[in-house]
Amino acid sequence: MATLTKSKKVSKKKKQVPKELVYELINGSPVYYKDYEKVLSGQTTLEGVMGSSDLQSWIIDLIVRFLHLNLDYKKYKVLSNELGYIPKQRTKYNLDIAIVDRSKIKQLTGKYLKIPPEVVIEVDTKADLKKFENPQDYFLKKTQDLLDSGIKKVIWIFTKEKKLWIAEKDKRWIITDWDDEISIFEDITFNLQELLDKENIKY
Repeated sequence: MATLTKSKKVSKKKKQVPKELVYELINGSPVYYKDYEKVLSGQTTLEGVMGSSDLQSWIIDLIVRFLHLNLDYKKYKVLSNELGYIPKQRTKYNLDIAIVDRSKIKQLTGKYLKIPPEVVIEVDTKADLKKFENPQDYFLKKTQDLLDSGIKKVIWIFTKEKKLWIAEKDKRWIITDWDDEISIFEDITFNLQELLDKENIKY
Protein backbone atom coordinates (compact mmCIF):
# COMPACT_ATOMS: atom_id res chain seq x y z
CA MET A 1 0.00 0.00 0.00
CA ALA A 2 2.84 2.39 0.86
CA THR A 3 4.48 1.72 -2.50
CA LEU A 4 1.25 2.43 -4.35
CA THR A 5 0.78 5.73 -2.51
CA LYS A 6 4.33 6.79 -3.30
CA SER A 7 3.82 5.90 -6.97
CA LYS A 8 0.70 8.06 -7.09
CA LYS A 9 2.57 10.99 -5.58
CA VAL A 10 5.37 10.70 -8.12
CA SER A 11 2.88 10.45 -10.97
CA LYS A 12 1.02 13.51 -9.72
CA LYS A 13 4.22 15.49 -9.43
CA LYS A 14 5.15 14.70 -13.02
CA LYS A 15 1.85 16.14 -14.22
CA GLN A 16 2.44 19.57 -12.66
CA VAL A 17 2.82 22.27 -15.30
CA PRO A 18 5.19 25.24 -14.72
CA LYS A 19 3.46 28.62 -14.50
CA GLU A 20 5.52 29.81 -17.50
CA LEU A 21 3.39 27.52 -19.67
CA VAL A 22 0.12 29.15 -18.55
CA TYR A 23 -1.16 31.23 -21.46
CA GLU A 24 -4.35 32.59 -19.91
CA LEU A 25 -6.51 32.18 -16.82
CA ILE A 26 -10.30 31.70 -16.95
CA ASN A 27 -12.14 31.80 -13.63
CA GLY A 28 -8.98 30.61 -11.90
CA SER A 29 -8.50 27.68 -14.29
CA PRO A 30 -5.26 27.77 -16.34
CA VAL A 31 -5.28 27.61 -20.12
CA TYR A 32 -1.88 26.42 -21.31
CA TYR A 33 0.09 27.29 -24.42
CA LYS A 34 -0.64 25.12 -27.46
CA ASP A 35 1.78 22.15 -27.55
CA TYR A 36 2.82 22.78 -23.94
CA GLU A 37 3.14 19.00 -23.52
CA LYS A 38 6.01 19.04 -26.03
CA VAL A 39 7.86 21.42 -23.70
CA LEU A 40 7.27 19.07 -20.76
CA SER A 41 8.60 16.12 -22.78
CA GLY A 42 11.62 18.06 -24.03
CA GLN A 43 10.56 18.01 -27.71
CA THR A 44 10.57 21.81 -27.93
CA THR A 45 11.35 24.90 -25.85
CA LEU A 46 9.11 27.39 -24.08
CA GLU A 47 9.96 29.96 -26.75
CA GLY A 48 8.93 27.42 -29.37
CA VAL A 49 5.30 27.43 -28.20
CA MET A 50 5.08 31.12 -27.29
CA GLY A 51 5.99 32.48 -30.72
CA SER A 52 3.60 33.55 -33.47
CA SER A 53 3.69 32.30 -37.05
CA ASP A 54 5.02 34.56 -39.79
CA LEU A 55 1.49 35.05 -41.17
CA GLN A 56 0.05 35.95 -37.76
CA SER A 57 2.84 38.45 -37.10
CA TRP A 58 2.51 39.92 -40.58
CA ILE A 59 -1.24 40.47 -40.18
CA ILE A 60 -0.83 42.05 -36.75
CA ASP A 61 1.82 44.40 -38.10
CA LEU A 62 -0.41 45.32 -41.07
CA ILE A 63 -3.37 46.16 -38.85
CA VAL A 64 -1.32 48.07 -36.28
CA ARG A 65 0.24 50.15 -39.08
CA PHE A 66 -3.22 50.76 -40.58
CA LEU A 67 -4.54 51.91 -37.20
CA HIS A 68 -1.61 54.25 -36.65
CA LEU A 69 -2.35 55.88 -40.00
CA ASN A 70 -6.10 56.20 -39.50
CA LEU A 71 -6.83 56.66 -35.79
CA ASP A 72 -6.83 59.97 -33.96
CA TYR A 73 -3.58 59.42 -32.06
CA LYS A 74 -4.49 62.09 -29.49
CA LYS A 75 -7.65 60.17 -28.61
CA TYR A 76 -6.59 56.55 -28.99
CA LYS A 77 -3.55 54.41 -28.22
CA VAL A 78 -2.89 51.11 -29.99
CA LEU A 79 -1.43 48.47 -27.66
CA SER A 80 -0.18 45.10 -28.91
CA ASN A 81 2.44 42.43 -28.14
CA GLU A 82 0.15 40.07 -26.17
CA LEU A 83 -1.17 42.75 -23.82
CA GLY A 84 -2.26 41.20 -20.52
CA TYR A 85 -5.84 42.18 -19.64
CA ILE A 86 -7.85 41.38 -16.50
CA PRO A 87 -11.58 41.61 -17.28
CA LYS A 88 -12.64 40.24 -13.89
CA GLN A 89 -11.24 38.51 -10.82
CA ARG A 90 -9.28 35.28 -11.40
CA THR A 91 -9.30 35.78 -15.18
CA LYS A 92 -6.46 37.03 -17.40
CA TYR A 93 -6.43 37.18 -21.17
CA ASN A 94 -3.74 38.08 -23.69
CA LEU A 95 -4.74 40.55 -26.40
CA ASP A 96 -3.04 40.79 -29.79
CA ILE A 97 -4.26 44.33 -30.55
CA ALA A 98 -6.18 46.64 -28.23
CA ILE A 99 -7.40 50.15 -29.04
CA VAL A 100 -7.54 52.13 -25.81
CA ASP A 101 -9.21 55.46 -25.11
CA ARG A 102 -6.37 57.64 -23.81
CA SER A 103 -8.69 59.60 -21.51
CA LYS A 104 -9.35 56.42 -19.48
CA ILE A 105 -5.66 55.80 -18.77
CA LYS A 106 -4.55 58.16 -16.03
CA GLN A 107 -1.33 56.36 -15.14
CA LEU A 108 0.77 53.45 -16.37
CA THR A 109 1.14 50.84 -13.63
CA GLY A 110 3.59 48.35 -15.13
CA LYS A 111 0.95 45.66 -14.51
CA TYR A 112 -1.80 44.01 -16.56
CA LEU A 113 -4.42 46.35 -17.95
CA LYS A 114 -7.71 46.47 -16.03
CA ILE A 115 -9.41 49.27 -17.98
CA PRO A 116 -11.41 47.88 -20.93
CA PRO A 117 -10.13 48.84 -24.39
CA GLU A 118 -12.63 50.13 -26.94
CA VAL A 119 -11.87 47.46 -29.55
CA VAL A 120 -9.84 44.23 -29.45
CA ILE A 121 -8.49 42.40 -32.51
CA GLU A 122 -7.30 38.81 -32.13
CA VAL A 123 -5.39 36.74 -34.70
CA ASP A 124 -5.89 33.00 -34.03
CA THR A 125 -4.84 31.86 -30.55
CA LYS A 126 -1.81 30.33 -28.83
CA ALA A 127 -4.08 28.54 -26.34
CA ASP A 128 -4.19 24.76 -26.00
CA LEU A 129 -7.86 23.95 -26.56
CA LYS A 130 -7.86 20.25 -25.61
CA LYS A 131 -9.40 20.99 -22.20
CA PHE A 132 -12.51 22.39 -23.89
CA GLU A 133 -15.26 19.99 -24.94
CA ASN A 134 -15.52 21.97 -28.17
CA PRO A 135 -12.66 24.27 -29.31
CA GLN A 136 -15.27 26.89 -30.20
CA ASP A 137 -16.16 27.11 -26.50
CA TYR A 138 -12.86 28.88 -25.85
CA PHE A 139 -13.51 31.58 -28.45
CA LEU A 140 -17.09 32.05 -27.23
CA LYS A 141 -16.03 32.30 -23.59
CA LYS A 142 -13.17 34.72 -24.20
CA THR A 143 -15.25 36.90 -26.50
CA GLN A 144 -18.17 37.07 -24.07
CA ASP A 145 -15.89 37.85 -21.12
CA LEU A 146 -14.27 40.68 -23.08
CA LEU A 147 -17.62 42.17 -24.08
CA ASP A 148 -19.04 41.81 -20.56
CA SER A 149 -16.04 43.70 -19.20
CA GLY A 150 -16.93 46.78 -21.24
CA ILE A 151 -15.08 46.23 -24.52
CA LYS A 152 -17.32 47.44 -27.33
CA LYS A 153 -16.14 45.20 -30.16
CA VAL A 154 -14.07 42.04 -30.54
CA ILE A 155 -12.75 41.05 -33.97
CA TRP A 156 -11.26 37.59 -34.50
CA ILE A 157 -9.10 36.80 -37.54
CA PHE A 158 -8.72 33.11 -38.35
CA THR A 159 -5.82 32.57 -40.74
CA LYS A 160 -6.44 28.91 -41.62
CA GLU A 161 -10.09 29.44 -42.53
CA LYS A 162 -9.54 33.00 -43.85
CA LYS A 163 -12.55 34.13 -41.88
CA LEU A 164 -13.39 37.09 -39.66
CA TRP A 165 -15.64 36.98 -36.63
CA ILE A 166 -17.05 40.28 -35.39
CA ALA A 167 -18.77 40.42 -32.00
CA GLU A 168 -20.49 43.39 -30.38
CA LYS A 169 -22.52 43.39 -27.19
CA ASP A 170 -26.30 43.25 -27.69
CA LYS A 171 -25.80 42.80 -31.44
CA ARG A 172 -25.81 39.78 -33.72
CA TRP A 173 -22.32 38.29 -34.02
CA ILE A 174 -21.14 37.99 -37.61
CA ILE A 175 -18.78 35.57 -39.37
CA THR A 176 -17.57 36.75 -42.75
CA ASP A 177 -14.71 36.48 -45.26
CA TRP A 178 -11.34 38.25 -45.41
CA ASP A 179 -12.40 40.38 -48.35
CA ASP A 180 -15.32 41.96 -46.49
CA GLU A 181 -15.17 45.58 -45.35
CA ILE A 182 -14.94 45.55 -41.55
CA SER A 183 -15.83 48.49 -39.34
CA ILE A 184 -13.53 49.26 -36.43
CA PHE A 185 -15.25 52.53 -35.63
CA GLU A 186 -18.06 54.17 -37.59
CA ASP A 187 -15.61 56.22 -39.64
CA ILE A 188 -12.80 53.65 -39.90
CA THR A 189 -13.08 50.41 -41.87
CA PHE A 190 -10.52 47.98 -43.22
CA ASN A 191 -10.41 45.18 -45.77
CA LEU A 192 -7.89 42.54 -44.73
CA GLN A 193 -7.69 41.00 -48.19
CA GLU A 194 -6.83 44.37 -49.74
CA LEU A 195 -4.21 45.08 -47.08
CA LEU A 196 -2.56 41.71 -47.75
CA ASP A 197 -2.72 42.11 -51.52
CA LYS A 198 -0.83 45.38 -51.27
CA GLU A 199 2.02 43.50 -49.61
CA ASN A 200 2.62 41.54 -52.81
CA ILE A 201 3.56 38.37 -50.95
CA LYS A 202 2.21 34.82 -51.10
CA TYR A 203 0.51 33.36 -48.04
